[in-house]
Amino acid sequence: MTQAPLLRQITDYANRADPYPLYAELRKTPVLQEEDGGPFVISTYWDIQSLLHDPRISSDASNLTARGGDELTGQEEETALPPSFLRLDPPEHDRLRRMTNRPFGPPHSPRRVHDMRGELAGIVSDLIAGFGDTDRIDVVDQFSYPFPVTVICRLLGVPREDEARFHSWADTIAAGLDPVPGDDPTERNRVTHEARMQLGMYLAGLVEERRKTPGEDMLSELVTSHGPDGPMTTMEVLSTAALLLIAGHETTVNLITNGMLTLLRHPEVLQRLRDDPRLAVNIVEELLRYEPPVQLVPQRTCIADIEVRGVTIPKGSSIWLVLAAGNRDPERFQDPERFDPDRQDIQHLGFGSGIHSCFGAPLARLEAQLALTELARRLDNPRLLEDPPLYRQNAVLRGPRHLNITFDGLRPQ
Repeated sequence: MTQAPLLRQITDYANRADPYPLYAELRKTPVLQEEDGGPFVISTYWDIQSLLHDPRISSDASNLTARGGDELTGQEEETALPPSFLRLDPPEHDRLRRMTNRPFGPPHSPRRVHDMRGELAGIVSDLIAGFGDTDRIDVVDQFSYPFPVTVICRLLGVPREDEARFHSWADTIAAGLDPVPGDDPTERNRVTHEARMQLGMYLAGLVEERRKTPGEDMLSELVTSHGPDGPMTTMEVLSTAALLLIAGHETTVNLITNGMLTLLRHPEVLQRLRDDPRLAVNIVEELLRYEPPVQLVPQRTCIADIEVRGVTIPKGSSIWLVLAAGNRDPERFQDPERFDPDRQDIQHLGFGSGIHSCFGAPLARLEAQLALTELARRLDNPRLLEDPPLYRQNAVLRGPRHLNITFDGLRPQ
């Protein structure tokens, strides 16, 4: 494999139906860099795992001094908000993540996600009922997209009457992450920026309402909480809310869509899930290894010289961690190219690892489990209308842009 077009190969292949042959080639040279500089690409499981836990690896873009290649990922986001904790290092990262976690999970709110199960199941049922009498649907547009953004609305406390506006902004921002060939990039950026501004202004107004009249939603708790770290500033609340929307929404869309595609390609597993919903837990974990929604993490920088397999990565260099390649590393997983929901050892990288492991992982897992279980149970004889489907134009977040399927009818609820 030639090294010169390395970044372009990775970003191009990530948009295709099967990037995994390229990832197998990458693993043959675990530490790669283009001849003219640019990011160091790491593709093996143990090296990725080690670097995700290494305090010499920074998530703060201000530490980058070498060419990073971000123009290829489309991940740079123009915003007036301060960086979310996803883009910060300790101690600021730890402070904001602790404060966000107080109303979301253990130890202060251990039942937050669990207690949403009934509401999530209701949203899933409503979406499936919305399929109507048709015998074909686009799983993405009619299910995978609206489900998680509705969940985020309920979590943050967006009034039901405003959910449609919130959906519209979220869809526009998401579309900005997936440029369509032939589109005018200037106009796309303008539309995306306008949606971000409108969303920001709406959230700012909602924050002020919650400050005056708090409810039981997560936004109210972020605004009014006064734990040992003190209160969040208004800008920190807005940045965190935007992170929950974009990061939580986009990854879950891909997880559910990749999951349904994989199950339709493995009808025997789909039938097992229909017969035994308890299998959903194992299926989702194996999906996170086999078809992860996040393919690579490009925003990492060395804050000191680091040696990986005899290669010195200089301070200030950009590092790309190809999680999807690590998830199919034969040095870590037996028969890694096989989708196996009975796999006993699934310590995947689908949600990352270390201090930046996916904050919303418990919610994403539950959403995917409920979604796939109910689709398997309710859809009678579902089949793909096209395989492979057209994939999104995004190297980091991988999943079909549309997933058109047909079925013989809906089973009773």
